[in-house]
Amino acid sequence: MFVVDDEPSVCISLKRLLRSVGLEARTFASAQEFLRSERPNGPGCLVLDVRLPGLSGLDLQRELAVEKIDLPVIFITGHGDIPMSVRAMKAGAMEFFTKPFREQDLLEAIHRGIEQHRLMRQHSAEVRILQQRHALLTPREREVFPLVTSGLLNKQIAAQLDASEKTIKVHRGQVMHKMKAESLPDLIHMAEKLGLSSN
Repeated sequence: MFVVDDEPSVCISLKRLLRSVGLEARTFASAQEFLRSERPNGPGCLVLDVRLPGLSGLDLQRELAVEKIDLPVIFITGHGDIPMSVRAMKAGAMEFFTKPFREQDLLEAIHRGIEQHRLMRQHSAEVRILQQRHALLTPREREVFPLVTSGLLNKQIAAQLDASEKTIKVHRGQVMHKMKAESLPDLIHMAEKLGLSSN
């Protein structure tokens, strides 16, 4: 859990608030300080002031996107306006709170952010495992995989790839085995996660 705000009093009060619900927060006075820091490897969320010395909160949000750091962002500001909040939300911010805000609203947004990040990390880990399994397939098995998951029969795949039905049956079995798929629906889910298409 991270807080980036150049007002020490805000950092202290947010740290205290988060500790009251069992969350530990690391605080930073600038975007640059946050970018230089080592971040623990776990689900989290970033509470970010819009106006900061040097890089603004919106600049930091853009920097995170460029660096592919998928931390959910919640903005807080004492000087918010509609164009600013629209820009932040369009860039993927979870929430945009103008001070003063209800502590309960912020806590609920933070809990949603942490849960969202946990699910995103879980999905990324699953995709990485599937990519490793997919890399073990032969070039021919990679051709067969999306055709199988599009619902074609062995006979149809054989005709499309100019191979024998028996050969396709072997490839199909190898794809199921190497991808560790327990059923065709299981393999279809894997193909979706990998973004594989038969077209």
